[in-house]
Amino acid sequence: MAADDAGEARIIDGKAIAQKVREEVRERVSGLRARGIAPGLATVLVGDDPASAIYVRNKKKACLEAGMASFGHELPASTSEAQLLDLVDELNGRPDVNGILVQLPLPGHIESERVIDRISPDKDVDGLHAVSRGRLVAGAPGLRPCTPVGCMRLLDEIGYDVKGRNAVVIGRSLLVGKPAALLLLERHATVTICHSRTADLAGEVGRADVVIAAIGKAGAIRGEWIKPGAVVIDVGTNRTDAGLVGDVEFAVARRRASWITPVPGGVGPMTIAMLLGNTAEAAAAAAER
Repeated sequence: MAADDAGEARIIDGKAIAQKVREEVRERVSGLRARGIAPGLATVLVGDDPASAIYVRNKKKACLEAGMASFGHELPASTSEAQLLDLVDELNGRPDVNGILVQLPLPGHIESERVIDRISPDKDVDGLHAVSRGRLVAGAPGLRPCTPVGCMRLLDEIGYDVKGRNAVVIGRSLLVGKPAALLLLERHATVTICHSRTADLAGEVGRADVVIAAIGKAGAIRGEWIKPGAVVIDVGTNRTDAGLVGDVEFAVARRRASWITPVPGGVGPMTIAMLLGNTAEAAAAAAER
């Protein structure tokens, strides 16, 4: 099946799927609260970056809608690394905080990795701690990065089994590309990771049954490269004069793929939904310790 009756791929509705995930989380939180467990997420914003402020505000709102406690910490850009680490230590020790999210990017004088690795792995709801990464590589239980897990949930929702399929991940970031590849491997896909130095990107994409694009460059993946019938998950969110667009040349790709995510409205809404799921998971795990 290459496309719908109109000759175009079916759209993977990330907004609707994210809402379904949020409802699942709300039900789980309700069950936890009935047992006397009140999940809580602490967000930390350093500086006054407008985009970061919007992201944090949306995360706090989503928490409250899910029935979770939300603890916001907004710090000036002049905050020192030592002060930020002290706050993380305080949040690590608070039993009412199950998840800690330090919004990136941080001001240039603060080393992001040092801050992330100060977060308790059991409260690392972004899945970025070195221990969280190690657990992912080992296939051990742990919190996974939200966006890649969201991509996998999108595949699940359309009933697509990646077992034995050729999957191409374009991008090798610790945030999306590498963890997405590992999650696909867990599902027994044959995975190729492509990047800026890949010799024949068009050829690699052309062999892929599943494409996950996450390089942050508008239209870098040409629609004509897409294998007929492939599933395309576009993680890219790029601001252009024409508005938000993904990494994949959408209009042409849609004429070749069987399923495709739009930008906006595809992967984006899933990230916060999976963050809520991680927070609920962390709360449930804490109650068992």
